[in-house]
Amino acid sequence: MRCTRDLVGLLLVTVLACGCGTSSDSDDEEEGMSDATSGPRSPGQGSSPSGSGTLPPEQQEAVDDLAERQGIAADDVEVVRVQDVTWRDGSLGCAEPGRMYTQALVEGRRIVLAAGGAEFEYHSGGSRAPFLCENPTQ
Repeated sequence: MRCTRDLVGLLLVTVLACGCGTSSDSDDEEEGMSDATSGPRSPGQGSSPSGSGTLPPEQQEAVDDLAERQGIAADDVEVVRVQDVTWRDGSLGCAEPGRMYTQALVEGRRIVLAAGGAEFEYHSGGSRAPFLCENPTQ
């Protein structure tokens, strides 16, 4: 009887020890939580003008908004890069002083556009459409 109890105890300790281990993948995830994590949305993006008509709807929406703001044709706006990002909070990397935001990670995108010799950042995430972020905080 004592042998069975010792065996069950040993088995329990072994199972708990295995459950406490970490892999190298989880270390990468923890590091990424301190800052926005990003990666290219698609390779080779940004080499062609936006007017090619092949942009995903989210990118086209950002291009159209910038073209309207700048008073130029959408064909004159270039997609420089698109990154998948995990924003640290509901500000989507564009926090405004004095405002409160949800404190949860939000999956989204950073879309960098160029027009008239300047670059512009559009952020999106959750259910929010891309918006011009004039003062990115991350």
